[in-house]
Amino acid sequence: MADSNWLTSFPEMDRSDLRSIRKTLDGAYRDFSREYGDLIESFFDPLLSFLVWFEKLLISTPWWLVLAICTGLVYVASRSWKLAVGCLVSLLLIGYFGMWEDTMRTLSIITVCTMLSICLGIPIGIAMARSNRVQSVVTPLLDVMQTMPAFVYLIPVVMLLGIGKIPGLIAVVIYAIPPVIRLTNLGIRLVDKEVLEAATAFGASTRQRLLGVQLPLAMPTIMAGINQTIMMALSMVVIASMIGVKGLGQPVLKSITNQYFTLGLLNGFAIVALAILFDRASQAYAKRTQAHLGDIKHD
Repeated sequence: MADSNWLTSFPEMDRSDLRSIRKTLDGAYRDFSREYGDLIESFFDPLLSFLVWFEKLLISTPWWLVLAICTGLVYVASRSWKLAVGCLVSLLLIGYFGMWEDTMRTLSIITVCTMLSICLGIPIGIAMARSNRVQSVVTPLLDVMQTMPAFVYLIPVVMLLGIGKIPGLIAVVIYAIPPVIRLTNLGIRLVDKEVLEAATAFGASTRQRLLGVQLPLAMPTIMAGINQTIMMALSMVVIASMIGVKGLGQPVLKSITNQYFTLGLLNGFAIVALAILFDRASQAYAKRTQAHLGDIKHD
């Protein structure tokens, strides 16, 4: 009987000890946020100013001009009239149903988050590709970032920076940056060793091999990572709205709390439309890049 109790009962920490540990950690983080919160917040002021300026720019720009620019960018990336017409029709429907300003707000934060993820993620991916030690350190961090529920790391960010655009942006970047890091690392590591040896034989330096050989050949894989980063950033729109990020996520959140079916459905379709446009355009660009590199190799 004693053996049975030993098998079924798991040794747990004493509740008073666990409570004291929690109080100690909570108090330490609270003191840290009070001491350094303003300093950290001031560090992000330039990014906040740029985000606010970009959002106001998209909202204040005439709708027909934004429509023309977005359609043109989609066509340049994809070289597909069908996708360009799909972009035109989708944005017209978004405006017709009264979701234009929220869409512009969402587009602004997704664009800034994607740019930030690319600027941070590609150098980290390059460092991982050039050093197994860096890869062994960064990979577990990426695993945690991808598997940790988004609501969990919202807690320290909100405690440190409060409610607003910057906490939402940080949360989105944390959630969305792993794919571009992983696929940049993978793409560079998959570059043929013989090509690198040939570049070295022609006298190319380490920097020239990276910029002239490795990154161009790895570009299709890197573009796949950027595509996944955009998709993951869009999937965080609703969660980011819970901490004050305006956009398409807030009407969805409002429809959940107040049971407004149509409001949530329309804004959900707007998010899906943006996701499809980003996805198809970036995939088409990656395929064209790969085909161009294939033609160069063949020549």
